[in-house]
Amino acid sequence: MTLRLATIVGARPQFVKAAVVSRALRRRGGLDEQIIHTGQHYDAMMSDIFFDELEIASPAVHLAIGSGSHGRQTGRMLEQLEAVLVESRPDAVLVYGDTNSTLAGGLAAAKLHIPTAHVEAGLRSFNREMPEEINRVLVDHLSSLLFAPTPVAVENLRQEGIATERIREVGDVMYDAAMILAERAERHSEVLSRNSLQPKHFILATIHRAENTDDPERLAAVFEGFVRIAGELPVVIPLHPRTRAALQREGRLEAIEQRLTVIEPVGYLDMVNLEMNSRIVITDSGGVQKEAFFFRVPCLTVRDETEWTETIEAGANRLIEADAAAMVLAVQETLGGETNLPDPGPLFGNGVAADRIAEALANESLRL
Repeated sequence: MTLRLATIVGARPQFVKAAVVSRALRRRGGLDEQIIHTGQHYDAMMSDIFFDELEIASPAVHLAIGSGSHGRQTGRMLEQLEAVLVESRPDAVLVYGDTNSTLAGGLAAAKLHIPTAHVEAGLRSFNREMPEEINRVLVDHLSSLLFAPTPVAVENLRQEGIATERIREVGDVMYDAAMILAERAERHSEVLSRNSLQPKHFILATIHRAENTDDPERLAAVFEGFVRIAGELPVVIPLHPRTRAALQREGRLEAIEQRLTVIEPVGYLDMVNLEMNSRIVITDSGGVQKEAFFFRVPCLTVRDETEWTETIEAGANRLIEADAAAMVLAVQETLGGETNLPDPGPLFGNGVAADRIAEALANESLRL
């Protein structure tokens, strides 16, 4: 009996996760997958290139939702996803992470009584002001199968009263992707030569979260920090569209472009190559925090909390204030500190998370 899966994705981290899981589903057999792209990320460098580089099948359905407020974007997704699921009537819906696409997919499936499986379940920052936190919690409680990446995630779910039989600790599919694609990135990516970068002689920065981009004072402090840090080492920043718009709105973009190496958003292989070869990563991205650890590069996270507490406990990551002086000090301390980070493999599933997910979906098909 073939299990018909509808995989719902919409943002670049989800494309990476879906790539390795889709590959595992094909290897496992007995699982027929339809990919539905909400269009949450619609820029070619935020979307199309990922499908090409990661060899993901083109989406069977592309909703082309685009940007908008959280309510408007999620509502439009929910309406259109419901229509697609009514027509295709899959046996189960597979969602990833914590975006509005994740929430809309989970809600649409729940309303139609279609079982949902959630990859990357159990993550908690314990900050309900983050839209992502609301999405995580709601989707976890809607889901029939919860694929948790780490023991901490499993315990978070248990503490919220989610039945143990619904939880599977499988490891992190992002670790799978990093291990599979690191060698390909080294062979094929030309992002270093294209931007005149020397390995381990630059700092990689990414900033995109609303808490850092939508507060003008915080935005100014973060980029003042980057400008000062660039006096120590070049700072390379693939500039997210939201961040670019915020800098333009505040009249800061031109000055930033003169002091930092500002580049357009890059594909996954280029991003992996930048991460692997950077001396330090500074970010507010959950995925980039982990990937820095995967490649044993010290990470500084410009946030008040993180859902990936495992990276902090391993000494691979450190939370820093959105304050220029604090950022400079953290970089100086990191440059002068110990860089022998632990092996992330045992903590994140040793690169077999996708196979475990495929096996669980096949074995649980009658109970989903």
